[in-house]
Amino acid sequence: MKNKNSENELLMRSIIQRIATGPELSKDISREEARQGMDMILEQSAQPVQAAIFLIALRMKRESDDEMKGLLDALINTTLTTHAEVDEVVAIADPYDGYNRTLPASPFLPPVLAACGVHAVTEGVRSVGPKFGVSHHRVMEAAGIPVNLSPQAAAERLENEKIGWSYIDQSQFCPPLYALMELRSQIVKRPSLTTLDVLCGPVRGKLKTHLVTGYVHKPYPRIYAMLARHADFDSALLVRGVEGGVVPSLRQAGKCFFYHSKGEEQSVDLDPLTLGIDQSVRAVPLPDDLPKSSRPGDEIAIAVDIKATAKAAADAGIEALRGEHGPVRDSLIYSGALILWHLRRFGDLNSASAAVREVLDSGKALAHLEAARG
Repeated sequence: MKNKNSENELLMRSIIQRIATGPELSKDISREEARQGMDMILEQSAQPVQAAIFLIALRMKRESDDEMKGLLDALINTTLTTHAEVDEVVAIADPYDGYNRTLPASPFLPPVLAACGVHAVTEGVRSVGPKFGVSHHRVMEAAGIPVNLSPQAAAERLENEKIGWSYIDQSQFCPPLYALMELRSQIVKRPSLTTLDVLCGPVRGKLKTHLVTGYVHKPYPRIYAMLARHADFDSALLVRGVEGGVVPSLRQAGKCFFYHSKGEEQSVDLDPLTLGIDQSVRAVPLPDDLPKSSRPGDEIAIAVDIKATAKAAADAGIEALRGEHGPVRDSLIYSGALILWHLRRFGDLNSASAAVREVLDSGKALAHLEAARG
């Protein structure tokens, strides 16, 4: 063991010496070295200061494709993965650090999709920086949905015809990665893990598993598509969404990228007006009466009370499932239609959006939410 520890220490020193030498002299490391370095961090055999330097130095020099693949290899090897007894699973992965400018509607996409015959999993954590915003975990918790299910328990919910969907938390499907939350908060800026969180895929289908995630910056569709193929997702839908989520702007033209059968990514232009969505807001606005909060010295974190905001998001989502019209409903129609179209359940977005409207108006989506409570 002593020799192994000595080898690890020498490897980490060598890696840091190469990747943390400034913008002009830093060198890339191999995929295998990236995996080994991330393994040491996940096993907590690397010193915390070295772990922090490893993660932020990679980000500051800009990670190579091989480095990102190596990091992802380590995360996937540590993930507790299970296969649900359903043919296909859709993994919906919004940014883990949540929302701080709008109310998220996306936590309620899985029951909508379940009502349309699509088995979906949404994932996340309770709280992580840099935004420390309203996460899927907090919204689901406020809505009375279990948030600490094991991967096996989550898979069983997908197999249950009355439920058909689940939330799964990183603390349950990858505890070693979750254990780095405090370190990530101390790093302050987004490390490589912020990109990789969404790619672990803890619950998979018998035949196919699909990734749906969002992005903000233009370089990321290629990166996410490359990593999604590497993580064995059969298809991926990458949406330029509000706050980096999976719901496009409700009032502006947009774009998404996708691939099928692990092929090359393609793009498609979007316009909410073509689906009958005519909103004056780009996303669900924060209620004016939310109690305020603050994080002294933090210019990124949310400025409203998180618990109250999560409750407001949960209430608004449930009302949309009950048939209430407004931006939450339109968000579910827009993003739900995109996913159904991407999965080739419908030949065009208008037909897909009609299917989403039907499960909202009939109460079918609400029934799938209610079945998941408790």
